Amino acid sequence: MSLLHFATRHLILQVLRELGLKARPAHKTFKTCVAMSHASSNIADFRKFFAKAKHIAIITGAGVSAESGVPTFRGPGGFWRKWKAEDLATPKAFLKNPSLVWEFYHYRRELMLKKHPNPAHIAIAECEARLSVQGRRVVVITQNIDELHRRAGTKNLLELHGSLFKTRCTSCGNVVENYKSPICPALEGKGAPDLDVPDAQIPVDKLPRCEEKDCSGLLRPHVVWFGENLDPDVLDQVNKELAVCDLCLVVGTSSVVYPAAMFAPHVSIRGVPVAEFNMETTPVTQNFRFHFSGPCGTTLPEALACHESEKVG
Repeated sequence: MSLLHFATRHLILQVLRELGLKARPAHKTFKTCVAMSHASSNIADFRKFFAKAKHIAIITGAGVSAESGVPTFRGPGGFWRKWKAEDLATPKAFLKNPSLVWEFYHYRRELMLKKHPNPAHIAIAECEARLSVQGRRVVVITQNIDELHRRAGTKNLLELHGSLFKTRCTSCGNVVENYKSPICPALEGKGAPDLDVPDAQIPVDKLPRCEEKDCSGLLRPHVVWFGENLDPDVLDQVNKELAVCDLCLVVGTSSVVYPAAMFAPHVSIRGVPVAEFNMETTPVTQNFRFHFSGPCGTTLPEALACHESEKVG
């Protein structure tokens, strides 16, 4: 085992321990998965695994939504006014300036109401519906907060980072779905992303408020901000799904955001085939059996299409 492979193994096991996940002690399997220097792009071979899979886990990231025209707020040009997402998506920023943070999320909510699922979202949802009739399971584990998977028809959905269309009361903790447009009258027409747009400076009592009886506390988006922990119940469900899946797809993610970046490598350690669908390779591509380059809306429909072995009718 090379020094690189040893370091990769050490990193994976260290992160798994921190997450409370257990890697099965299978040295040979691990060596096979980690030492793979070139992931295959043979779609026919992937389809053989797909045809036999009974429990498919699909991990999705920002790249899927980007193909629907959703801004990622990452890389060059990834700004809202003069701020990056990590400047505003924090508890500290909300405490300091809830009006500014709500402007940012109001902009994102209104934008998402105009966006639509793309062929990748639809291919996943149609695959889930089709395989469920055959007694096979597809579960989507997404880092996205835009609900495009839900709108495409996905039923088995685990949202790691929450949803733009849910709110949580900072006083009573109540979580509810909220699709109001605008979410409150004071935000109507606010949130434009242009650099020269002045901050609205909306009084706190005019920002979204809790409608629970005798509460009226300040609402915040029910999303996981930088510096916050993922919901332990959601993580527990993710862990259970990954522990039993027999095929894993990683779609539109850079595999650098933790802990989600370690999900697929953990599955690969078990000897389960992992297929990465992304515009480019990632730091963990070499650990996977397959890698398919290109837009997910182009590669996924072919990969998840009805297989000739499936019973039709």
